[in-house]
Amino acid sequence: MVGGGRRKILVGLVLVMCLGIAVYLRLWTIDYSISSNEAEMIRKQFDLANREAMEESAEWRLKYDVEAERASNCLKELMEIKESMEGDGPTGANQKLKVLQKEREALLKEVEDLKKELEAEKLRCHSLKHQLTA
Repeated sequence: MVGGGRRKILVGLVLVMCLGIAVYLRLWTIDYSISSNEAEMIRKQFDLANREAMEESAEWRLKYDVEAERASNCLKELMEIKESMEGDGPTGANQKLKVLQKEREALLKEVEDLKKELEAEKLRCHSLKHQLTA
């Protein structure tokens, strides 16, 4: 009885393998019946897709290179700042802070002067506009 069960399984397995081989051979013959025009069209599509993929890859590589360069520059600047801060000590940092505060005050004064100048120009333009319309 045990041999009969194995024999059924073996026959079923051989039958399934034969059907699989038949389907594979049928698909293989269909695949080779594609016309030469279709093969050329498929080749062109593949070449186009390959070219587009290469262009996109080049774009991403360029973006990566740009970002890597920016990160490298930022890291370099950070290291330079860190070294200058360590070399100057706390008194050097305080002196730099005072210089920066003076520069800030000068720039704020300049901005205020420019605002006043802008207002004066607006008033002048406004008065010219009224003179032209009158």
